Amino acid sequence: DPVLYQHFFWFFGHPEVYILIIPAFGIVSEGISLFSQKIILAFDSMILALLCLSILGSGVWAHHIYTVGLEVDTRAYFTAVTIMISLPTGTKVFNWFCSYLGNSMQLSNITSIKWIILFLLTFTLGGSTGVILANSATDLALHDTYYVVAHFHFVLSLGAVIALFSSLILYQKVIFASDLSFYSSTVFHFFLSFIAVLMTFTPMHFLGFNVMPRRISDITDNFNS
Repeated sequence: DPVLYQHFFWFFGHPEVYILIIPAFGIVSEGISLFSQKIILAFDSMILALLCLSILGSGVWAHHIYTVGLEVDTRAYFTAVTIMISLPTGTKVFNWFCSYLGNSMQLSNITSIKWIILFLLTFTLGGSTGVILANSATDLALHDTYYVVAHFHFVLSLGAVIALFSSLILYQKVIFASDLSFYSSTVFHFFLSFIAVLMTFTPMHFLGFNVMPRRISDITDNFNS
């Protein structure tokens, strides 16, 4: 039963992405707290948001398989619960930004906070496209297009990698008392990554809206330059 297999696969596969991104959340919270020298705004709500993410994230697996012939009521449920995930994630992003407000950011050196700001930007954009894809009617048109590729790269792949780079600089300074922020190679790495991220994945949103399929080597002529 291929549909049952997909249910089993995504029942495990979707909570897995939260397992991957939760450490990034911790790095962002710790980095902003250390940089601003204050406790994250509404710390209790951050913990509650993480709990809500854990619960809601375990009940939305079928938004990956809207196109297999799910009933209308089933699609309506998974659409509603998937959109609800934006509430705890939006709470976390809002508290991170508010905790950061009032701090200056110099471009002469690259500290972990700059990677964190980049994480917040990509995560917010990826979350916004996720709300769009959560609607089953929209997903029926955008399923398996490059719009989906852009979404999960912005929200997860880039989020985890950017948080990793932030943690390398952060913990190198905290644990080994060695500050990597002032190395010219670190500055070059940050700006190169920032430009490459935007240039690589931003156009995929427009390709997706033009229904360019992913994982297909032979594409229609209208995508040829």
